[in-house]
Amino acid sequence: MKLKELKKGDLFALKPHGEKHVTDSQVYIKGEYDRTEKKYDCGRADDISYSRYFDGNKTVYTDFVY
Repeated sequence: MKLKELKKGDLFALKPHGEKHVTDSQVYIKGEYDRTEKKYDCGRADDISYSRYFDGNKTVYTDFVY
């Protein structure tokens, strides 16, 4: 699915994992839309000070075991 289809606070991964468990460093939390960057500010689940900007059309995966 696309990142823009998720709700704020939803968890997602950047790579498909299938039946495998994901680690904390592979899970991101969708944040606010930044109008100056025209992208979503997303942070890693294990590090609240780490954030990255992702385009709304980026393909993300939500079907994993956390």
